[in-house]
Amino acid sequence: MQTDKTRHWLLLRGLARESGHWGDFIGKLQAAYPNDTISVIDLPGTGVYHQQASPSSIPAITEIVRDTARQQGLLTTPVTVFAVSLGAMVAWQWLQTHPEEIESAVLVNTSFANLSPVYHRIRWQSFAAFLAVLLQTDIAKRERAIVALVSNRSSHYQQTAEQWTAIQQAHPIHFNTFLRQIIAAASYKPSYNRPSKAVILLNSLGDRLVSPKCSLAIKNHYQLPLFSHPWAGHDLTLDDSDWVLATLTVNWRQ
Repeated sequence: MQTDKTRHWLLLRGLARESGHWGDFIGKLQAAYPNDTISVIDLPGTGVYHQQASPSSIPAITEIVRDTARQQGLLTTPVTVFAVSLGAMVAWQWLQTHPEEIESAVLVNTSFANLSPVYHRIRWQSFAAFLAVLLQTDIAKRERAIVALVSNRSSHYQQTAEQWTAIQQAHPIHFNTFLRQIIAAASYKPSYNRPSKAVILLNSLGDRLVSPKCSLAIKNHYQLPLFSHPWAGHDLTLDDSDWVLATLTVNWRQ
């Protein structure tokens, strides 16, 4: 993705996650593109907005994110959105409804209800673990379980879980946020129209939460480029951010 021009990146996280969960990815992205600007926005109900109520639809979440971006002065020029999972649904909705505000998008491990069955969008093998996460009230145990569900780098589980526990203690996620975001993601059926801006898809073949077939379904329907990591889990930037950056540099030209 090497060009002479600079761009403004906008990063969006997924279900019940916030900007703190990007870890060292933001620093690595900045190092890879030193002349670019990088901004993050937390979805309603998460991060700095953890006391807000989250809407239960992707279009409604998208409008709040757009309004936040406008208030922060982030839309003076079109942005390049890098988004994961539910955040990628928000990015897609944004592309469909206000394409003039987006230059391009990188969408990671996402899925659409009208292209993939529910047992691919939450893999049946992990459904019990996912339900246990929702019902776990001990923050440390919950974050450890989330890390084990979304990452395949077991050697980093303890360190990551400790970092994520601290994030949740600072910005606790309410159960209603989990529930409303799950409803939003589960019901999202976007337009079948192909986006007018450049989009690249990334997925993880080792994703134990969302089947990599979901990204393949999006690729096939909209005829978009898809690049697959051979072993990473759902949180691709956590498991192998270097691969993500190398893949963008080598394979995406604008």
